[in-house]
This record gives sequence, structure tokens and C-alpha cells, in this order.
Amino acid sequence: MTVTDAAAPAPLRLGTRASLLATTQSGHVADALRAATGREVELVPITTAGDVLTGPLAQLGGTGVFVAALREALLRDECDLVVHSMKDLPTADVAGLAIGAVPPRAPVADVLCARGGLTLEALPHGAVVGSGSPRRVAQLLRRRPDLRVRGIRGNVDTRLRKVDEGEYDAIVLAEAGLTRIGRSDRITDRFDADGWPTSAGQGALAVEVRTDSPVAAQIAAITDTDAEITALWERAVLRLLEAGCAAPVGISARRAPDAVTLVAEVYALDGARTVRVAHSADPADLTTADGRDAAAAVVVAALMEAGAADLADLGPRPEGEPR
Repeated sequence: MTVTDAAAPAPLRLGTRASLLATTQSGHVADALRAATGREVELVPITTAGDVLTGPLAQLGGTGVFVAALREALLRDECDLVVHSMKDLPTADVAGLAIGAVPPRAPVADVLCARGGLTLEALPHGAVVGSGSPRRVAQLLRRRPDLRVRGIRGNVDTRLRKVDEGEYDAIVLAEAGLTRIGRSDRITDRFDADGWPTSAGQGALAVEVRTDSPVAAQIAAITDTDAEITALWERAVLRLLEAGCAAPVGISARRAPDAVTLVAEVYALDGARTVRVAHSADPADLTTADGRDAAAAVVVAALMEAGAADLADLGPRPEGEPR
């Protein structure tokens, strides 16, 4: 009797945006799943509104414009899982969906890519720096109020080309994205996350699944505990802050052997004022959603008491009023 592959499980269908960075990230997840489960994984490209619309992200609805189409495809059972950059994932729960895995985290820092190999401090007076993030704009102006910070869209290579062609003197990007697509050689300055906290979840990936998925347990096998603890605590702080998509808020957590320390900073849009809180927690207390929420509540209470709501769009709004 001849043995065939008829009994082999169907490939896991992984939904992904079609950009170089997204497919590279999804490819890493696919490789990890193949190694952990022995199952084949196929990528399912999905076009999102963020890939086809132009204009500042904050005006388009924030980073969530990259997420909606992936989630809709997952709910329609066009794929078994989707991969998001954690920082792009809105913090509100979606019925029927859950984060099923958080793979090992890439570097979390923001970096500068400048012509001539210049650092932030070495940029000439009035240099033009590109960033579409209100947080990064505030951080840049806090360090260098003389800079002319302008919005920028496009994939990583498009943005780098705008620097090469002289449209911008420099741009600020996430180190994680540059590392994943092999562009680390373009980095001219790195900003330590303690002094320059980044977006909640930056450098982490979120593998989202349906809550009733029969493959959820297999997907969970690629979770990295340290990445899960730090990134999900950061997201809990952001969610409890109820920050609008244009709120300049930086949140970065770092794991040490005996503690996890989180730094949260809220900025005025012009960078002139800031409120900063640092808080440490026992890693064991951050392994559950309730534990992360409790630790996040301490951070948020300290921020609000220090006047963070006077600087940025935080907290609940009247029903029906948009952010």
C-alpha cells in the first residue's frame, strides 16, 4: 500500500500586507511556525487602506488603517492568522479575535537616517527632518527646537530615497523595520528607549487569530515570554490612557533579571513640555492580563496626577465626539 500526503494537514494561511517589511516579518513568523508545528505555512497577501490612501496617518485614522483589512479577512476565514506590527495594532478588543502569539522582539529604538552620516546633534540649524508621528515630532523638537519637521509617507525605501535625493536632511524610523529588511547600514544615530521612549509595542509582532481557532494552541508555541510581557504591558498603559491617534505618547518597557521597568512620557505637540513616569514591576505579576492592567493603572494614575492630560488628548471623550 502506497503512503500519500492525503492525511497531511492543510497549510496554515497567514494573512499579511504586501509591503517588503510586512512580508519579511510574516516570513519570519511563517518560518517559526514551520519549525514549531511541522506544518506548512502559506502567505496570503492583503491590501489595506493604509497601502493605497495618501495623507498623514493621523488624518486617515491612525495606524489602524493598516489593520482593518487584515482583521476582516481573518474574520471571513480567508486566512488562519494575520501578522501585525504591534505598534500599529489598536488597543481596543475586537469580538472574535485575540493576540495568539508574540514572537521574539526586535530592537525597540527609534533611529535617525541622515545624509552624510550625521547624528541628531550634528544636523545643521534648520535641517528638514521627516516623520509622520506626532510623538517623534515632539521628541525631535524637544531635543532640537530649530529643526523643521515635516510629515512623510511611503515605505522604508521610499523614505530613504527622499533623504538621498535631498528632499529631507534626515528621517526617523524604527530600528526594528530597518533591521528586518537589511537596511541597518543606513542608521546614523540611535535613540536610547529610556530617554526616547517609543510607540507601545514597537519592535514586537502580534500574531492575531480567531478566538475559536482550532490552531490557536499551535500558534501560541512561538510566543517569547519576555516580548509578550513587555509589549503587552506597554499596550495596557496606552489603552488605559485612552490616547487619541495623534497623542504624542512614548511607552517603553525593559526586562531585567528581577524586574521589568516601564518608562512612559507624554509630550506637548511642540515638545516644550513633558510628563514622565517610570515604574518597575515583578515579571511574575505581568504574565496575566489582569496583572498587566493593574501595573498599567499605577503608571496612568501617576501620569494624570502629574498633568499629562493638559499636554495631550487623553482620557474619555463625550459620546459621539471623535478624537
